[in-house]
Amino acid sequence: MKKCSGASFLFFLLLPLFPAHSADVGFALGHSANNTTTYRFSVQQPWGLSWFESDSGRLTGYWTAAYTYWESKHTVNTHSLSASPVLTYEFGASDANCVPFIEAGIGVMWFSRDKVENRNLGSKFNFENRIGFGVRLYERHVVGVQALHYSNAGSNHHNDGIESYNINYRYLF
Repeated sequence: MKKCSGASFLFFLLLPLFPAHSADVGFALGHSANNTTTYRFSVQQPWGLSWFESDSGRLTGYWTAAYTYWESKHTVNTHSLSASPVLTYEFGASDANCVPFIEAGIGVMWFSRDKVENRNLGSKFNFENRIGFGVRLYERHVVGVQALHYSNAGSNHHNDGIESYNINYRYLF
């Protein structure tokens, strides 16, 4: 029970960073090695800024905080919390009905255990690297695919790392 209370504390500590009136919500279903399914719930806060805006696109981004449940068929299930800034390049006009994009980000992740599946992460604290692509539809719906990699960046002698590949949906308020 201590692990869940620590994860809950961290989640509620990060929650004020995302005002409810302008936060987006997301859900993702993913897969990792050894038949582990990931279920991810996230809250995003758009930056409200854009750079290099032109007819061909613009650079923008968002902050994200997420809870992920790692359901393993062979080992103990795991919980994780993450926070990350994400850069997004949108192709075409930002007010079009269909706007394709690519995204990338590096953030932090806390796992409820230092082993996921047969991977020894070396610590409960890890870094989250992401790359993805997708499309924003009718200014409110985002559908995409992401590859997420977690590792401690060599801060511990155990650093097996783990990846999760997911499809995701976000609703933009």
